[in-house]
Amino acid sequence: MEDAYGTLISSLAVANERRIVLLVMDGLGDCDNDGAGTSLQQARTPHLDALAARSALGQTLPVAVGVTPGSGPGHLGLFGYDPLVYQVGRGVLSALGIEFALEDRDVAARLNFCTIDTEGNVTDRRAGRISDEENRQVLAKIKEKIAPPAGVDILLETVAEHRALMVLRGDGLDDDIGDTDPQATGVPPLSASRGPHDKSRTAKLVDEIIAQVRGILADEPKANMILARGFAKYPTWPKFAERYKMVPGAVAGYPMYRGVARLVGIPVVSQPTSAADICSETVKAMQDHTFIFAHFKYTDKTAEDGDLAGKIARIEEMDTALPTLLAGKPDVLIITGDHSTPPSLKAHSWHPVPVLMSGPYLRGGDGAGGFNEITSRAGQIGTILAKELIPLAMAHAGKLEKFGA
Repeated sequence: MEDAYGTLISSLAVANERRIVLLVMDGLGDCDNDGAGTSLQQARTPHLDALAARSALGQTLPVAVGVTPGSGPGHLGLFGYDPLVYQVGRGVLSALGIEFALEDRDVAARLNFCTIDTEGNVTDRRAGRISDEENRQVLAKIKEKIAPPAGVDILLETVAEHRALMVLRGDGLDDDIGDTDPQATGVPPLSASRGPHDKSRTAKLVDEIIAQVRGILADEPKANMILARGFAKYPTWPKFAERYKMVPGAVAGYPMYRGVARLVGIPVVSQPTSAADICSETVKAMQDHTFIFAHFKYTDKTAEDGDLAGKIARIEEMDTALPTLLAGKPDVLIITGDHSTPPSLKAHSWHPVPVLMSGPYLRGGDGAGGFNEITSRAGQIGTILAKELIPLAMAHAGKLEKFGA
């Protein structure tokens, strides 16, 4: 599939010193929580609301109507890469996030340690969010006891909490491998070689490896099994700096988001996790970069745990920190999410994502009623695809030439 829109924008891009900041509050969008209002509506956000009153609002579709995106496609869209064209498994993003050097012979997968019961059904997809230290201990146990298939090396690394990286290295490996994570509890893990993956020799090897791991971890109280997903080889794509004539930098604390930034050539310049540190580090990054991707994880993490109050508190945390970022005076500031994560679903969803854009040449401000899903859907940006957001910001920053004579 050709990325005609991306090619067009790249052909029009021009360099200048104006700075664009993309602040991603992961999983920002929500449902109305049985009439009580979305997380944004319920949160006390005086700084976001004041900014919204003089900014353009709208909403984005990360991929397409009705499509629930993973974090990879959600962020690629925000970086202006059509997720229907640029597709990669989460394993590659996990590897890049921890600076694991992938080779041409590698297939990478994201692992979740999970808990299964005596019947083999998943009872906790995240093994109680075990600590990094327990993660390392369990991985060491697997490394000591596992017997790799002939001609294949198995490389295992801790990512964070319940998340780990598995890389299979060998000749002739493919990535036509099914996710084993059923994305639900009360059911067993899936087979990596189920149809339509039953022709893949590598998928059959993955089933054998996971069967071994199940035996090795059988006596573990929490992390007694693994779920694998996002099997992928490393792709070669156009880099952000070449595509948009900007000097990019990422301010991102979590490995997954450092990985998706590095995938398109955005170097990581700082790794904060708190809202206050993210805002202050973003201001520092503006001194040497004309595009800064800043990522805040906890709005998504609390929502995936079903913690509505926690998500509201994290939104308020970012609102409190926002004046620091505003003091840096970015020429164009975008505040949005990579997808919606309603706490009532405990998962990503297909709902449009609210977006706020502050910058020059706006048609007045849209957010007299504050920044939330309701005000956003009536704003001047309208409903656009996420891949169109960076070009819109570039236009306001004078970074796009006229098309045609």
